Amino acid sequence: MSPDEIGKRYARIKAEVGPAVTVVAATKYVALEDMAALAEGGIEVVGENRAQDLLAKHATYGSAFRWHFIGHLQSRKTTIVNRICELVHSLDSESAARRLAVPALVEVNLSGETTKSGVPPGELADFLALYGDVRGLMTMPPLAADPEASRPYFRRLRELAEANGLPELSMGTSQDYRVAVEEGATLIRVGSVLWS
Repeated sequence: MSPDEIGKRYARIKAEVGPAVTVVAATKYVALEDMAALAEGGIEVVGENRAQDLLAKHATYGSAFRWHFIGHLQSRKTTIVNRICELVHSLDSESAARRLAVPALVEVNLSGETTKSGVPPGELADFLALYGDVRGLMTMPPLAADPEASRPYFRRLRELAEANGLPELSMGTSQDYRVAVEEGATLIRVGSVLWS
């Protein structure tokens, strides 16, 4: 897709969600050589899922974007993330928390799915005590065809954040970001709506 079209889509989504919501371009499936089109299209914040991809993309496009990490964070990869990222969306392990040196959101597993990462809601308060620079929470609802199916999960995450005095909420993807914003998202992680 052309940088112009990416830019138009990005501007449309930013206008739709408003200035209080950060649009994070999820670049898991964007090849290194295609990152240039995102930069030319005016994308400001990118979220990468894998530390090695983050390293490679940052080496080429370092100053073109603000970098977030949105994938599962292994403790042995924290040195890469600490050097590059301004925010981690997916902190969920004690070992990573002890090595992380940048602000983070704690990933909460609200669905109870064993295939998903995240801290169980009942363990959240204890986990928050491990890390001093938690800014908010993140969640990934179960995949569903209807965006409304995500609403109860987004609402529950907002309630947990409010109960713990946390201002940031990373929730909503290309499929359900509108519902997420209605439920209080301050960051959305979108990919296909920008370039597919």
